[in-house]
Amino acid sequence: MIKRTIYIGNPAYLKLFQNQMLIQQPGTKEKLGSIPIEDMAILLLDNHQITLTTQLITGLQGNNVVIITTDAHHLPLGMMLPVYGHSEYSERIKIQLQASEPLKKQLWKQTVERKIYNQKKLLQLFDKPSAAMDFYLKNVKSGDTTNMEGIAAQYYWKNLFDDFSRERFGAAPNNMLNFGYAILRAIVARALVSSGLLPVLGIFHKNKYNPYCLADDIMEPYRPFVDKMVYNYKLQNPIPTELNREVKAYLLQIATHDVVIDKKIRPLMVAVTTTTASLYRCFLGKSRLIAYPEID
Repeated sequence: MIKRTIYIGNPAYLKLFQNQMLIQQPGTKEKLGSIPIEDMAILLLDNHQITLTTQLITGLQGNNVVIITTDAHHLPLGMMLPVYGHSEYSERIKIQLQASEPLKKQLWKQTVERKIYNQKKLLQLFDKPSAAMDFYLKNVKSGDTTNMEGIAAQYYWKNLFDDFSRERFGAAPNNMLNFGYAILRAIVARALVSSGLLPVLGIFHKNKYNPYCLADDIMEPYRPFVDKMVYNYKLQNPIPTELNREVKAYLLQIATHDVVIDKKIRPLMVAVTTTTASLYRCFLGKSRLIAYPEID
């Protein structure tokens, strides 16, 4: 069964009751609903008047549920993960720490190659210019020392959307992309913890202020799936300057978006666990390739 992404946008009181998250009206404590915590993967809290009990937080962490909070603009701001999520956690962390620099550079090369490949396929899917992407794809070196990722991204964004500049705080649809990427990042971080890996230790990203460097590495080839959802939305609807619940609900579907990985169709959330498990096998020396999805 695919784990659920739960969005709560109204004031609420949340507590644990019989292994379920009980949702109550603040003040009156009227029951509004309940969800088994074993069915949950992500809990998105999009209101500053939501209260959680410590018992519920502990129960959610015990089931490897990611808790996401939002800022004043209703964009994801914080993420809470359990400290560990695998029975061999100590052993796996040791193996992750022992990964050599040449190995990490090769893994990053594979990551960039699949990201560029997926970007190229998406451009082709929407009948956009894509010829230059072949050159960028063929010239990715170990560790991407020539920054083909960045060069390809400039070409990709120029051609995917009309009159668009990809900026974190830029005009729409940057807001939709930011929201979708934040959910994707949470899905990847959760899968890394489930695989017994530390999200903070990246293979490329090394910002000392970033606690999710490895998640930011591994999510790169998955970003075009968010881009695909945003583009499809734009084809049918005007892009809102402020994200409403309908748009957020649409973007939360990224978790169940079908992708092709290892020649099989899998929901994205399942595919990510395949990717993180393959990453551990690379660290262990049992594989040389990370399993990444491809846009069909």
